[in-house]
Amino acid sequence: MPFLPDIVQCTYIEVAPDIVYRTLTTAEGWDAWFTQGTLLDGTSIQLRWKDFGPNYMTAEDGGPILHAVSPARFAFEWSPGRRPTTVRISIEPRGPGTVVTLRETGHTSEDAETHVSCATGWGEALTLLKFYLEFGHVYRKVPPP
Repeated sequence: MPFLPDIVQCTYIEVAPDIVYRTLTTAEGWDAWFTQGTLLDGTSIQLRWKDFGPNYMTAEDGGPILHAVSPARFAFEWSPGRRPTTVRISIEPRGPGTVVTLRETGHTSEDAETHVSCATGWGEALTLLKFYLEFGHVYRKVPPP
């Protein structure tokens, strides 16, 4: 079963790298802009969503934290498909802000649908992170139909 191309998403956020790092390495940071009830203890991360998005998705996934180097890198493993994948986030100072690059590796051809979903989802996630850190905007639940 061949591996699929890496998922790579990148954005510029006009805040200092340490603020981005703190947001991505604490449960409170994740819950402020993206999740509900995330657990993060320094050795593992468990991302949790409840009634998220227009389809009211409820999900939980996570795994071990592989790297946490302040304020430059954060990496963890999770299993959005049949096999674990690795999410690596690099945080690079650029001018008055930060370039955040997320790379997810390890998707195989048997999880092609998950690969596409993660590629789309991580792009949305970095946009939500940018809007939260730059403007204080937080994703709100979609009203029921």
